[in-house]
Amino acid sequence: MSIQIQNQPNRAAFDVKSAQDLRSEFAKDPQGGLKAAAQQFETLFLQQVLKSMRDTVPQDGMLNSDQSRFYTSLLDQQMAQNLSASGKGVGFAKLIEQQLGKTIAATQGEATATGPANPAGTSLPLAASDARHLQYQTVLSSLPTSASYQKLDVKQSAPTAVDAPATSKEFVGRVWPHAVEASRSTGIPPQFLVGHSALESGWGRSEIKLADGSSSHNLFGIKAGKNWTGQTVDATTTEYVDGQPRQVVERFRAYGSYEEGFRDYANLLRSNSRYSAVIGSQDGTEFAKRLQQAGYATDPMYADKLSRIINGPTMRQALIG
Repeated sequence: MSIQIQNQPNRAAFDVKSAQDLRSEFAKDPQGGLKAAAQQFETLFLQQVLKSMRDTVPQDGMLNSDQSRFYTSLLDQQMAQNLSASGKGVGFAKLIEQQLGKTIAATQGEATATGPANPAGTSLPLAASDARHLQYQTVLSSLPTSASYQKLDVKQSAPTAVDAPATSKEFVGRVWPHAVEASRSTGIPPQFLVGHSALESGWGRSEIKLADGSSSHNLFGIKAGKNWTGQTVDATTTEYVDGQPRQVVERFRAYGSYEEGFRDYANLLRSNSRYSAVIGSQDGTEFAKRLQQAGYATDPMYADKLSRIINGPTMRQALIG
């Protein structure tokens, strides 16, 4: 059985439906799903190679702007996808498929011997406790998620308190699919968006809670202005006045899920003209500086704090496992 997106090498790289197709087909054909996931992993690698090459070219021409850089990044995404789909890439996809294919075969054998390996009926057949399985889940989690995909987190949908993630790696795993989705619409690398949510929520340990202890799913500290018609929550926060910190109570937006929170955050950056310089940022330090210059926060050290998280060892370790 061949996976659907394999037959569509010319599909737009920013078409989020491709991830939905992949996840749907993977449930029917794990081996075919692995082939497609490995191909997309190689696509991401090729995209970074193209970006590194472009970074060596001076960018001070008359036509150089944040908008041109944004659309150039989309072109690189498409070129990387086409190279990988045509089989003219660097061969990583084949190596990944061969290595992780053995794990899938072993897992399927265990499921046959011991009974259903997936009583919850999810499309991820690998156990998270197995380090080899985590490798495969990392490949899947790097794929963009569509609006119809819901992260497998029962606490997220239940009206009870959400446990804070025990580690930074757990936090990244929880929000990564939503960051990838937001990256698609903003042109900002997902790790920058994860870093921003980590700064505002203390890696998920200090996220804003509703009165009943459940999560507001507001990881970016977005306040509820006069035009906000959704749910709200009052919380104490630190604001800087004349460079001095003060504890104040502010009204913040509340969402039904992390997916909704990331989507609203991406909409805020895209729709508010003051964040126009932030859209398409490809350098973590510049992303942080532009956010502060746009007035995202009053903390005079905000850009420095965010930059240190994005470029720091905690983020790197959480991403590579």
